[in-house]
Amino acid sequence: MNRPARLVTAALTASAALLLNACSSGGGSGASSDKIKGVDAGASSSPSASASRASDVKRPEVTLPSTFTMNFEGWTNSNPKLQAIMDDGKEALRADHAAIIEADPNTSPVAFYNEGAALDSVRTWVKGYAKTDDSLVGKVRVFDSQVQVNGQGLGVLFYCVDEGKADTKNRKTNKLAGTPTGTSPYLQYRTTLEKTSQGVWKTRSVQTERGACGQ
Repeated sequence: MNRPARLVTAALTASAALLLNACSSGGGSGASSDKIKGVDAGASSSPSASASRASDVKRPEVTLPSTFTMNFEGWTNSNPKLQAIMDDGKEALRADHAAIIEADPNTSPVAFYNEGAALDSVRTWVKGYAKTDDSLVGKVRVFDSQVQVNGQGLGVLFYCVDEGKADTKNRKTNKLAGTPTGTSPYLQYRTTLEKTSQGVWKTRSVQTERGACGQ
């Protein structure tokens, strides 16, 4: 995707310091693309993993059209608490992309799964698409998830996004724009999440780095 390649980095860099501070306090890898120390990235989920999410909280439904799909590979963890962080982090990413397609930065899922600097950044990102009347089509692959809880009790979730098979599509002209030639289609997302009193892990900061992930 052409526009996300530029706009994500520009809009979200302001929250990078928050993320790096959170990682360093918890022994994570900070700005590097290495595995976060102590992360159980390859384990399969236990039967009780999904139960770790607050079952009494009504989460808004995030709906993506058939013209745009997001495939989350290996999005499981044997630790129920870490799985809960991954589940809410996944829905935050889906909500952000759905808002672009809906051309509405104020959707309830965006506000439900994001807060603070992350919420401001997502809304700026969505407004950029709305201003140019662009939407999203194709598919993205989300993989290589790494998760832990740091010393401050914040969730630290890293993952990679492959945008190579996704495009922006202008709503008026139907013109497609993919990732420019010579530009890596891979983005690494570095996020922190904070658990609310209702048990929802809200994304509070996001940083992206293009080219920090491999295939």
